[in-house]
Amino acid sequence: MKNINILFDLDGTLIDSTTAILESFEVAYSNMKMLKPNDEDIKSQIGYPLDDMFRSLGVDESSVDKFIHHYKMHYREINQQKTTLLPKAKETLEMAYKIGNLAVVTTKTSKYSIELLKHLEIYHYFDVFIGRDDVDNPKPNKEPILKALDKMGNNYTSWMIGDTCLDMISASSANINSIGVTCGYGSLEKLQSCTNIIKDSAFEAVEEILLHISNNK
Repeated sequence: MKNINILFDLDGTLIDSTTAILESFEVAYSNMKMLKPNDEDIKSQIGYPLDDMFRSLGVDESSVDKFIHHYKMHYREINQQKTTLLPKAKETLEMAYKIGNLAVVTTKTSKYSIELLKHLEIYHYFDVFIGRDDVDNPKPNKEPILKALDKMGNNYTSWMIGDTCLDMISASSANINSIGVTCGYGSLEKLQSCTNIIKDSAFEAVEEILLHISNNK
């Protein structure tokens, strides 16, 4: 019997869409005739909603929607061929699926992310998918996690696995456990400021959950 919930972030946790994201930012800035920020500055913002990313990168509020439009038009065309699973991501989900009810909680929009997960042949592992367009307040707000748990319809012990403090703060606010992973975009130093458990990958994070279950039997 599955008596645990495991919630996953996507970018930097299960998938690597860095190439698709950076290319789409380049197209957006080019179409808007502005100089693109350097790649490291863009990558430091991955995990935030697009509107917040563009604002943080210096785009004027009046132009944010136009930048997002150009970004999304390109991203939709290339995301499947330029996104890959992180190492052992499928094995991670196979292991997690045996012990828990699984959900995605991401700041990516739902429709194309679901299509991407189907393309990568991992969508069937998940019971629930919560994207940016499913909530009013994205991570680090607790709303996405609470909405996922509500849809899961149980009161089981729950864990959030993610690569940034956005994931960890959201989990803490929702009163669930969190595990940070260093395979994504959040630095070890930052993760240490927002969670007590840090692993190198989602695979190791699920192993940690298994260990926790074993120790609490």
